[in-house]
Amino acid sequence: MSARPESPKARLLLVDDDHDLLRLLSIRLTAAGYGVTAVESGEQALAAIAAERPQLVLSDMRMAGMDGVALFDAIHRAHPTLPVIILTAHGTIPDAVAAMRRGIFGYLTKPYEARDLLAQIERGLALSGASAAGGADDEWRAGLITRNPAMEDLLAQARLVAAGDASVLIRGESGSGKELLSMAIHRASRRRQGPFLAVNCGAIPEALLESELFGHVKGAFTGAVRDHRGLFQEAAGGTLLLDEIGDMPTVLQVKLLRVLEERQVRPVGSARSLPVDVRIISATHRRLEDEMAAGRFREDLFYRLNVVALALPALGARRDDIPLLAGAFLRRLAERYGKKLTGFAPEAMEALVGAAWPGNVRQLYNVVEQAVALATAPIIPLGLITTAISAVDTTVSFEEARRRFEHDYLSRILRLAAGNVSQAARLAKRNRTEFYRLLERHQLDPALFK
Repeated sequence: MSARPESPKARLLLVDDDHDLLRLLSIRLTAAGYGVTAVESGEQALAAIAAERPQLVLSDMRMAGMDGVALFDAIHRAHPTLPVIILTAHGTIPDAVAAMRRGIFGYLTKPYEARDLLAQIERGLALSGASAAGGADDEWRAGLITRNPAMEDLLAQARLVAAGDASVLIRGESGSGKELLSMAIHRASRRRQGPFLAVNCGAIPEALLESELFGHVKGAFTGAVRDHRGLFQEAAGGTLLLDEIGDMPTVLQVKLLRVLEERQVRPVGSARSLPVDVRIISATHRRLEDEMAAGRFREDLFYRLNVVALALPALGARRDDIPLLAGAFLRRLAERYGKKLTGFAPEAMEALVGAAWPGNVRQLYNVVEQAVALATAPIIPLGLITTAISAVDTTVSFEEARRRFEHDYLSRILRLAAGNVSQAARLAKRNRTEFYRLLERHQLDPALFK
């Protein structure tokens, strides 16, 4: 059973095998303005979380079948940032305290006061980034369109990280949205009024990159006709994204490490250092552990940048988002091109959902744009989609083509096995150890496919 007000403060999941108590709690929380989904077992709760991600779970401790602690453990494995509050009788307080040591958010003893219940919910929602007082504010994550549970978990982690100043390393394939996620962290942080600047460390020659990052003084080199403020200075009070950090030359890695350690930057040609106040977010499509092993990336710099690591799933691992993304792109592009387009033909959408997408969300956007540009009817037909998909550049190196094939193959195998590594390894006719190495090489998390 479920009840939802027209504009709920937040979505709560209630779990209790006592039907009457569950109904009473549902009525109380609905009256308080929450959207409520109520289920009578831990197994039903896990299904409800998969179908409709709540922002907080309230669960009874003692239930037939899966109890509250077992439910918490299952939730915590799949959704580590989802707060869980346990409702317990006096006799099970030691169990609840033990559960809190495992990471549970809190517990309430029965009978509890309504104000205590609402206060605890408020604190839990504040932890998950959706305060009950203000509702779930999605403005900070504008552009990150998703209903995928793994992506929602990632965004919940990003919102928690945004509250501090720790350096963040974002991993993900090209086109998966690393810069968008960086901007979201900036918008959710206390630095949101400051600038957000980004530099692609692999797109600028080494001689220019040093000046671009750290600045230079007049006369530092031929052509330096005036002082130049680097990005570390320009981003003062805000956030600096070092995109494709894995491509940064090793000489500059040493200088970057010094800046991170000393919080000072010395412009090229200058005899003095200047203090800097900037948050660093770095991003890469490379596996930096392999780069360190090959001597191309400094281990000490890696640990400075990798204080908090966030891994963006490839589009192939979140195919449930493709209709949502394609629809949003269609509306945006139809307005830009001045066309009245209403949607995709069913077979066109099937083609979009089933495509390989080596270029991820960026490639999907390009395909939709090409289809919109050529569309002559309100519904985008299959032909335009297949033509646009086949226009993807195939002139890639053998190694890149092999990498893309392996990544797509492993993703498909994991989807078939619903994230079960043993079963996936059997399907691929590989032993578990080798299969795990392949997953690690392609940064594929089996949990995302469950």
